[in-house]
Amino acid sequence: MSKQKIVHPQRDANFVTGAYSDGVIAGGFLFISGQASVDFKTSQFVLGTIEEETARTLDNIKAIIEAAGATMEDVVKSTVHLKEIDEFDRFNTVYANYFTGTRPARTTVQSVLGEGICVEIDCIVKLP
Repeated sequence: MSKQKIVHPQRDANFVTGAYSDGVIAGGFLFISGQASVDFKTSQFVLGTIEEETARTLDNIKAIIEAAGATMEDVVKSTVHLKEIDEFDRFNTVYANYFTGTRPARTTVQSVLGEGICVEIDCIVKLP
């Protein structure tokens, strides 16, 4: 099986976030690693409200998806980790704005998250 690495288009070349790729294409799918509220130009986490962090996280996911030649409509599955499950409704309001039509399947759980972030999201995307 062949794999292709996809990098966030604004990632600073010196920004190393761990032993993983932003995204990997394999078998007609794009698998996006857990993304958070990061400014890839400055290599910094951008903390804020659940709404702000959700929007920045989904904007990062959108940029990676578009770099692979797909759109948010091609997302078939996402997994969401929330620092505070009590913020689910506020998170969900922002999340819903990024998907129209048939929304992706999704799992949402409360998790202990590093760097003080409120939300982390990974996705599976069916490539066109």
